[in-house]
Amino acid sequence: MTKFTPVLLALLLSGCAVGPDYHRPTVKVPSQYKEAQGWRQAQPQDGQDKGEWWAVYHDETLSGLLRQVAISNQNVAQYEAQYRQAKALVAASRSDLFPSATYTGSSTRSSSTGDSQRTTSNSHSLQASASWELDIWGKLRRTLEENKASAQASAAELANITLSAQSELAQDYFQLRIMDQQIALYQQSIAAYQRYLTVINNKYQVGSESRATLAQAQAQLESARASALDLRWQRAQTEHAIAMLIGKTPAEFSLPAANLTATLPTIPQSIPSELLQRRPDIAYAERNVAAANAAVGVAIAGYYPDLTLSASGGFSSSTLHNLISLPNRVWSLGPELSGTLLDFGATSANVEQARASYDAAVASYRQAVLTGFQEVENYLVQLHTLQDEIQAQQLATEASKESARVTYNQYQAGMIDYLDVATTENTSLSAQQNLLSLQSTQWLASVELIAALGGGWDAKNLPE
Repeated sequence: MTKFTPVLLALLLSGCAVGPDYHRPTVKVPSQYKEAQGWRQAQPQDGQDKGEWWAVYHDETLSGLLRQVAISNQNVAQYEAQYRQAKALVAASRSDLFPSATYTGSSTRSSSTGDSQRTTSNSHSLQASASWELDIWGKLRRTLEENKASAQASAAELANITLSAQSELAQDYFQLRIMDQQIALYQQSIAAYQRYLTVINNKYQVGSESRATLAQAQAQLESARASALDLRWQRAQTEHAIAMLIGKTPAEFSLPAANLTATLPTIPQSIPSELLQRRPDIAYAERNVAAANAAVGVAIAGYYPDLTLSASGGFSSSTLHNLISLPNRVWSLGPELSGTLLDFGATSANVEQARASYDAAVASYRQAVLTGFQEVENYLVQLHTLQDEIQAQQLATEASKESARVTYNQYQAGMIDYLDVATTENTSLSAQQNLLSLQSTQWLASVELIAALGGGWDAKNLPE
């Protein structure tokens, strides 16, 4: 025993971990974003909490809602529980590297009948045992490596789900606030159309205006009312979506109409290579590659035998009295070698399956990187174009409002029919609503770009 133990320890310490060591798959990263040319770079705010990416909007109501996502959102809670489960699996894998000890105690009384005689016997035992699987081929270490990478992937997935829910809530919030402005605009138009209808109806009553003009004014008023009602149910559903994202029922949550007081930020950029660290979905895919790589080593270790050192000792006696005494002592000690002699290719199949799984994980990782760059480029070009589009729409809106004002004055002076007034008023209202829609798209695109750049997350936050 004294000579055998150092030999086993030497084997353990010199043992190698079979299978490939992990290296992050190579991906082609551009030196700069294609659509970033001419983009104004925001100044870094070192004092800002990098986790609360929404702070750049300077909207306290929005900030309060987004903070609740990580606490109350049930999808986030589900993935948080899965992450805790993954961490527990890592702890269990780490414990496999060390010896385990167990104990048993029993006391039985039995009887048997033979030759017409009944005999009764007692049996009492108290034993302890220990075993240690020596990780000569690295199977246990590769398993731990796999589970650690899986836990890190779970942490990145949790961050991605949280960021996705926060991004969705921010977009819903900005949509709702723009709807408030659109509804308010319709209400102003409805009030104006109601005044027009009253004037025309008075003229109609005295015979100075036609029935067709009166019908046109009524149609214009009711059309605006219908559009306002359409926006109201859309707003209600958006409010319900926000309630769900913060873990509440629609009946528990309401967001009164208010002006949008947030600040549209200049989005700080990252250099392209940083995107691999800043997006949790990319980190999730990369950690899955690491886990799949370790699984290859676990599968290859199936070719080699397992060596376990075990020992047990205790006491056994037919009488409970003086059970723990030298004459009643029992013990055993020795190594156990176990392996597969013939499995008709099962181990080879497991290795091939693990290698194929690794290749699939690499492809998924590279696709996640490509998708990440595509999204950043898409939102950059969208924001670039929207800025110019909004400026053009603002000019068109001002012109249409002026046209409506002049046309109504001409109608009041008897120079034109009301049909011209209705046409220019509808054009002006449509132009103002289009401007608000473009602004809504701009707010949403700013949120999507921040999320595409990883929000406030960083791969350095992954657990070790």
